[in-house]
Amino acid sequence: MKKIVLIISLVTLSFPILAQSNQEGVDMIQSIFGMEKKEVVSEFISLEGFEADTFWALYDEYETKRKELGKARLDLLEVYAETYDSMDEDTADDILKEMMRLQISNDKLISSYSKKIKKKINVKTAAQFYQIEGYVLSKIRTEILENIPVIGSMDPM
Repeated sequence: MKKIVLIISLVTLSFPILAQSNQEGVDMIQSIFGMEKKEVVSEFISLEGFEADTFWALYDEYETKRKELGKARLDLLEVYAETYDSMDEDTADDILKEMMRLQISNDKLISSYSKKIKKKINVKTAAQFYQIEGYVLSKIRTEILENIPVIGSMDPM
């Protein structure tokens, strides 16, 4: 149990939407990519003038909603850690359902903003946004999954 609490604590400290500061998110993205998330995105999406203003306004709106989902994911990780040693079928089922709901919600959010960007800017920018956000989200998911035990893998023998 100590190992899982330590792992969850480390993931929690590096997860991108904590408490009052986004510094932890910046640190996580920098540890994965070597730069802040907005810089990562701007490396792939180069716009000027009105298109840039429109894109970054939509992107900031998207980030606000993405961070809300991230907070829910963090809350779920805390439940996972707190119940790991005593997890029964119902708790495992609840966690599984919430994991799937959050993944679907994230995917829908990216899709929704891709459509908005396509409508207000162009298809190429929407596709670039979709690709980079999918990539960043996949890297974050991988980082989390590599740092938490699979349900039941730490059960006593």
